[in-house]
Amino acid sequence: MRRCYEVRVDDAALADALRARDEGAFRTLVDAWTPLMTRVARSHVSTDASADEVVQDAWLAVLKGIDRFEGRSSLRTWTFRILTNIARTRGVREKRSVPLSSLGPTVEPDRFRGPEDQYPGGWKVFPVDWPSPEDAAVEAERTQAVTRAIQALPERQQLVITLRDVHGFSGEEVCELLELTQANQRVLLHRARAAVRAAVADAYEERAEVGTR
Repeated sequence: MRRCYEVRVDDAALADALRARDEGAFRTLVDAWTPLMTRVARSHVSTDASADEVVQDAWLAVLKGIDRFEGRSSLRTWTFRILTNIARTRGVREKRSVPLSSLGPTVEPDRFRGPEDQYPGGWKVFPVDWPSPEDAAVEAERTQAVTRAIQALPERQQLVITLRDVHGFSGEEVCELLELTQANQRVLLHRARAAVRAAVADAYEERAEVGTR
């Protein structure tokens, strides 16, 4: 009988299940992590097909190498390191480079204070407060607004904010997975968060205006 696993169970238990070739545990991780793994792989290689192959190779490497997992990092981090090592090797072969345009801002510069200001980089005028989640409908609306805002970001910013704020990776992990410097990671995350905040604020401003008519 197939056993069910929660993705957030203890790493040691998951590792033991993978060592025992527990199909249920493996399928649960594959279903949960593959979409994000594919996106990370795609940031290193030139085609969707290459990214899919990288992910498949990574899962095979996880199964082959699970006996060497010592728990010094989380199982997820260990898995993603395997993924990125494979993706980088393939990316080098493909001689792919990430366009600098992917670092471009998505928020109008005049929303922020200039370098001569006492608080450079801060908001000139803070966005309107988001409504409190008084019921499920409001919470669902806010979640949809945030999701749409993230999906509208440039690829690199979208990936960084997804790794950091949606999946809970640390800044150091993101730098390692995406081959970013700490400075670039912070810039991308700041711009992504600012863009999402601005987009959601604009949506609520429009909502408030409609409500006053």
